[in-house]
Amino acid sequence: MHITIFQKIEIILKIIFITVKKALLAICSSIVYRNSWSVKDGDKIVHSWARDLLRVMRAKVDVFDPHSFEFSSKRPYIIMSNHLSHFDIPLIYAAFPGASVRMIAKKELFRIPIFGWAMKSGGFVTIDRKNKRQALKDLAVAKEKMLAGIRVWIAPEGTRSRTGELGLFKKGGFKIAIDTEAIIIPVTIIGSNKILPAKTLDFSLNENVKIYIGKEIDTKDYRSQDIKKLMTVVENAIFSGRNKT
Repeated sequence: MHITIFQKIEIILKIIFITVKKALLAICSSIVYRNSWSVKDGDKIVHSWARDLLRVMRAKVDVFDPHSFEFSSKRPYIIMSNHLSHFDIPLIYAAFPGASVRMIAKKELFRIPIFGWAMKSGGFVTIDRKNKRQALKDLAVAKEKMLAGIRVWIAPEGTRSRTGELGLFKKGGFKIAIDTEAIIIPVTIIGSNKILPAKTLDFSLNENVKIYIGKEIDTKDYRSQDIKKLMTVVENAIFSGRNKT
C-alpha cells in the first residue's frame, strides 16, 4: 500500500527514533554491564530493533525452511542472500530468530557517532579489503567471532538490485567463506523491494515478503582456485529459491 508524504515523514522519524533508541541501549548496556555483557545480550537488542522496524511497515513475513535448518555451534556460518532493499537486514533477523547474526559492515560505518559505537559493542564485523595487511588481521578477528558463534550475513551482489534480478556476485564474501571453511546458507528474499525499493524513499505498507532458506553449502573442500565454482553454486541456490515458496 503506497503512502502519503505525511506518512512517509512519520515512517522516517519512527525508523530514526527506533534505531537511535536501540543503539543507545546497546552502548549504555555494554558500559554498565561491561563485566557480564555478551553477544547474546546484543542479540536481544538487534532482534528487537528488527522486529520494531518490520512492525512500523506492517510487513507480513513468511519464512520457508524445508530443510529444517539449525546452526551448529562448532562451525563458522555465512548467510548469503540476494539484496533488494535496506529492509533485507531486519528480514534476515526475522528468518533466523534468536540467532547471533551480524553483517559484514564497511569500516566507515563504525565511525558514525552512536550508530557506529553500537555496531562495535554489538560485535559487528568489518574487513578492510583495500588494505591487504589489515584485511588479514580483520579476517582473523572475523574467524574468531564466527567460531565463537556469530553468524555473518553477506549480500554477494554488494549492492541492492534495482530490477529485482540477481546482480553480478563479488568475490569478497566467497574468499572469506573459503578462508574460514564456513558453511554457506543460501537465502532468497522475495518482495522486500516492495517495502522500500533500492535508491528511493518510496515506502509501502502492508506488503507480503517471502524468505526461502536453502540447503547448506559446505566450503570445507573448496580452495581459492574453486571460487568461481562456489559462486555459481550459491548463485543457483539463491536463484532457484524464487520458485520454491
